[in-house]
Amino acid sequence: MLRLVSFSVAALILVAIGLAITASQGGIGVAPDREIPGGRPDQGPMAFVKYGCGGCHEIAGVRSAKGKVGPSLTTLGERAYIAGNLPNTPENLVLWIINPQGIEPGTAMPNLGVTQEDARSMAAYIYSLH
Repeated sequence: MLRLVSFSVAALILVAIGLAITASQGGIGVAPDREIPGGRPDQGPMAFVKYGCGGCHEIAGVRSAKGKVGPSLTTLGERAYIAGNLPNTPENLVLWIINPQGIEPGTAMPNLGVTQEDARSMAAYIYSLH
């Protein structure tokens, strides 16, 4: 009986250590820290409204963003890929927002004339939603 208790305690300790390491690396439900140089997350919601993004996407914190055509942007910061094949990095997200047709011709997302400044703020806001 004593060996069973010792084994159980050792297993629990190993699990706790694994969880602590994973959490410290941003693993448990926490998106990695993604810095967007020049991005202003506080300006992101206004930019989403300005370009009409809520017509296709649902975006937390943007009242008018209830669209169901494209994916919800609320959890985009936690995903590994943008549009299914573009690694989700700050640089790629800004490029995607500015020129989705140049990255994936024929995608349902149109080029909307988003400025570099607005794209950075939109990306920073998306990454702040984790």
